Amino acid sequence: MKDKKIELGSNTAKNGFKNEHNIADKFNNWHTDTEAQTWLQTMGYALEEIEYVEAIILSGYKTDVQVQITIKLKKAIDVENLQVKLVSNPKGFNQIDKRWVDKYAEMWQIPTNIVSILKRYTGEEAPNIRKPKDRRRMFANEFSTTEQTEIVEWLKNNKQLIVSDILKGRGRFAAEWMLVAQKADKNARWILKPINVCLNFFGNGNIEITPRGNFKIGRITMQRKGGDNGRETAKMLQFKINPAELFDI
Repeated sequence: MKDKKIELGSNTAKNGFKNEHNIADKFNNWHTDTEAQTWLQTMGYALEEIEYVEAIILSGYKTDVQVQITIKLKKAIDVENLQVKLVSNPKGFNQIDKRWVDKYAEMWQIPTNIVSILKRYTGEEAPNIRKPKDRRRMFANEFSTTEQTEIVEWLKNNKQLIVSDILKGRGRFAAEWMLVAQKADKNARWILKPINVCLNFFGNGNIEITPRGNFKIGRITMQRKGGDNGRETAKMLQFKINPAELFDI
């Protein structure tokens, strides 16, 4: 049975974290791994009531590691879905979602005028202004005042849905926790927070157009993917956060 979640949530680790498989291995060795024990306690489990823990790696979902916990004297198995963010640079950004604009339009029922703005922003549609800064696409601050107002208002009205989908996801593999772990040889940090805390932390704040011509949704950056050696996938829309900011909570 779950206890009231204890206020641990963050700590330092003697050894660093390498990858998601390393995190899963720690859970699977929870009997002797002090970090895994603390994570389980943070999730509200009393260690003496746990009979068995199995962690598995998932791909293609917001959940990276699913932890299955068998409690003594119970037939049911509790399941905790963890999204793992490994950081090496405290100021580095991490892509949390990327798709074609049409896919987001389908998910969020985006009206056609906003779809057109986003496609000109990513470069799927050609710029419709003279002398754009980049002939391949338009920056957010190059749209007309009317179009800038339209997309900012649409983002404001749909912020809760957008933030939930790009951070938590939907369905049985939606993330319930976010574990941010620092990749370091020693004295690494980690923090484990419920996903709803993360939604509020990263999503709360103003919707704005940045001086560099991108969009900000609270602490989340929405921008053209770019890169990819000029391949078509550079025209996808992506969302990014700095997971290390969670250490500031």
